[in-house]
Amino acid sequence: MTRVAFALFLVAAVAVSVLALTGEPGRASLEWMGWRIEMTAAAAALLTLFSALLFTVLWRGVIWIVEAPHRAARARAEAKRKQAIEALTRGFLAVAAGDGSEARRLAQKSAELAEDAPGLVRVLAAQAAEAAGDRGAAASAYNAMLGFPEMRLAGLRGLMLAAQADGDKITALRHAETAYGLARTARWAWRALLEARLEVGDWAAALQLVQGALERKIVSPAVAERSRAALLAASAASLDEAPDPKARAQALDFATQSAKLRPDFAPGVIMAARLLADEGKAAKAGQLIETAWKAQPHPALWLAYRDLKTNETPKARAQRLAALAAMRPEVRESLILRVEAALIGGDPIAARAAARLLDHETPTARFAGLMARVAAANGQPDEARAWIARGVEAPREPDWSDLDPEGRAFAYRREDWARLAVSYAETGQLIHPRHERRERTMNDLPEVPSAYVESTPFIRAAETGGALLPIPDDPGVFDAPPLPDPPEPAPAPRRNSGARRRLASGPRPAK
Repeated sequence: MTRVAFALFLVAAVAVSVLALTGEPGRASLEWMGWRIEMTAAAAALLTLFSALLFTVLWRGVIWIVEAPHRAARARAEAKRKQAIEALTRGFLAVAAGDGSEARRLAQKSAELAEDAPGLVRVLAAQAAEAAGDRGAAASAYNAMLGFPEMRLAGLRGLMLAAQADGDKITALRHAETAYGLARTARWAWRALLEARLEVGDWAAALQLVQGALERKIVSPAVAERSRAALLAASAASLDEAPDPKARAQALDFATQSAKLRPDFAPGVIMAARLLADEGKAAKAGQLIETAWKAQPHPALWLAYRDLKTNETPKARAQRLAALAAMRPEVRESLILRVEAALIGGDPIAARAAARLLDHETPTARFAGLMARVAAANGQPDEARAWIARGVEAPREPDWSDLDPEGRAFAYRREDWARLAVSYAETGQLIHPRHERRERTMNDLPEVPSAYVESTPFIRAAETGGALLPIPDDPGVFDAPPLPDPPEPAPAPRRNSGARRRLASGPRPAK
């Protein structure tokens, strides 16, 4: 205000001075208490302006003196506020660094300084207690937050995490349910509820949570769709072996919905195809598998596709599998399937030609077994044995691990389905629990005669069209290939079991 008054005074003074110098200055007189003052009008105007300016300055000076205590108090409050912000900042940094004792000291200091930020102080106090390992103090701090509406959600989350750390799942679930009812976008509460439902295999409740999350926009439509597909497949798996026909019908309905939602989700497609085949609907099952193969090929798909028809010749079966491979000719599984189809059809030359397209492949146990069977079919037992030797040390394929020794695909436990539902929903990729546990799979490597056994019967079987099935319908269990015998003649290798067939055995009637 003083600056404005001074500016106005200067403007008025200049104007009066200009008038006095260029025009009639006029006259002014003042009589007061016997005093008479005579001067020009311009001088009177300038005197008045100077007087007003002086009064203004004096008035502002008085006000400044009067407000000095308040001004000092504001300065102290500002300094205290800055100290509180500094203490809070350093306190949260100490929590992030895991320095519990320093965090608690700074939390106490900020509580004394930060009068206008009680929420931050309480959060810091709770997190500092957690960093210091004082769960009781942390729980007390989070409980104190429940009395403030703006801090209640943070308090519930802290209490839920504390209960989880203590192993109290019931209390943790109760806090998550309360938070989920308070805030429509509390993703952490929704995730905690979903994991609790998955842990106990409550697939129906998990499906409801996914639908609710979609409506609340907690998850995207793509994530919700993948979640539903995985959960529907898990629901079908839980009812798959139920004796009640209604339960099996419900399993078929769940599996079919899963396959239609996500054709690239092989577990749902395989389950739907198998259940449809059991109902005598092989054609519809084949359509599901073909759609799934176009979306995302998986070895379990062509194995299921192979077994849909049991009354066809090996040549017809090979043609049908080759047609499936032609739907995605560029992918690895289709290249492998072309080799398998040629072996099933009894065409070792075509199998060798198809195998050349896989020369760039890094050897795995499954790949080595395939190449061993190709070599055996072409009458090259030494090459077959070399491939088997490489396959013994080669790594297993994750997708192949989804098949158990009996050939059942995706025979997962409840906890496996729970993990698969979460992982597939978030990433769109399958996990492989059996591969992680290093469980046995379908036999990767065939049996061929040892290095010191006469190869003539083996070669004769190949030359006369002996059946060299790529994957037996009843593969038995996996054993390592037999070790070489001493130089003297040795008996033929012992059969693994009655269910096991030699690679070079006679033709087997087609299913």
